[in-house]
Amino acid sequence: MIQTKTTFTVNSPATIVYGKDAFEEVGVYAKKLGSKALIVSDPIMDGLGFVNQCKALLTANGLEAVSYLGVTTEPVDTYVAQGLSILQTEQCDLIISVGGGSCIDTAKAIAVVATNGGYIGDYMKLAKIAEQSPIPHIAVPTTAGTGSEATDATVITNTTNDVKMMIKQPAFMPPIAIVDPMLTVTSPPAITAATGIDALSHAIESYLSRLAHPYSNVLALSAMDLIIHNILKVYEQGDDIDAREAMSLGSMQAGLSFSNASVALVHGMSRPIGALFHVPHGISNAMLLPAVLEFTKDACVERLADIGKFFNTNGQYSTHEELATLAIDSIKELCKKMNIGNLQQWGIEEDAFYAAIPKMAIDAMASGSPANNPKVPTQDELMELYKIAYHYEF
Repeated sequence: MIQTKTTFTVNSPATIVYGKDAFEEVGVYAKKLGSKALIVSDPIMDGLGFVNQCKALLTANGLEAVSYLGVTTEPVDTYVAQGLSILQTEQCDLIISVGGGSCIDTAKAIAVVATNGGYIGDYMKLAKIAEQSPIPHIAVPTTAGTGSEATDATVITNTTNDVKMMIKQPAFMPPIAIVDPMLTVTSPPAITAATGIDALSHAIESYLSRLAHPYSNVLALSAMDLIIHNILKVYEQGDDIDAREAMSLGSMQAGLSFSNASVALVHGMSRPIGALFHVPHGISNAMLLPAVLEFTKDACVERLADIGKFFNTNGQYSTHEELATLAIDSIKELCKKMNIGNLQQWGIEEDAFYAAIPKMAIDAMASGSPANNPKVPTQDELMELYKIAYHYEF
């Protein structure tokens, strides 16, 4: 039985603007925070016109803007340094991130380092505390997945040692999040699937987390309800606006939930895979989620049964054991329907993967996330889980 915390602290953006066409408000909120903005984005968002749209909305409200479009992969420390250089050279006093979690996480790091100094890795595990207020940051997600717009964490890869640094401090929380589901309509099916399963992983892990509490539980359950009943709809029909709205709301709620209750074993194992083999974060989470839930099941049957209720549409299952099994089987089926393959099918060479398992296990344990899991693995168990995930059949 998971013990839920009864005393807890809640962190969230000071302002969340949610709904269709909420992006139109970016200039109104930006002029309250600064006069010249650095837009952190990527070439895809630029090609879709979102960066120019943002600049136009800022200009209409009397602000100047420059852009950094170098976020072409999951975030790395060199992106933070490059973006910071532009911010300082152009004397920007505001940051707006427009994109997926990579853009938002990069912007969070730039905002903190700009006023607190040092290298972004210095802030890992609270080794350096961000005591100075960061550059104001407005986060505008264009995917329904990471929930980064509503979290006080950033994940940045150290390019020297290939470690994904999970950095969590209140200073990394964007003061304003603008969540417009219309910006997610352009996401292709593969990105929709990866980010959607990422959001589902956030909700599930925060609900199962040893650090879960009543506030995070409400958000996690609502997020799971929204995501489970809409993820296939947006995957199969990307212009289903109602489903896109549900996914954006669910993703944000999942972000708020895990930011306050933490993620667990899936994310702990996922980050080293992304750092070493460059598998996108959402996809590596999806590849790991069912196997990790099977490993964890005995320690959280009642909680998994709560998740199983979302899939129990005909009321066929009634016991905790049946519902817990239904939850895991249904999540596997979702992954299969959205063509989530295993690590072998992704194209990772088996010998290289097996050779990396000891380092990945060490890095996963060092991140701290596995310790939040209902069943905390030993390092040997973690290594075995990596082997299972490599060949896992959905």
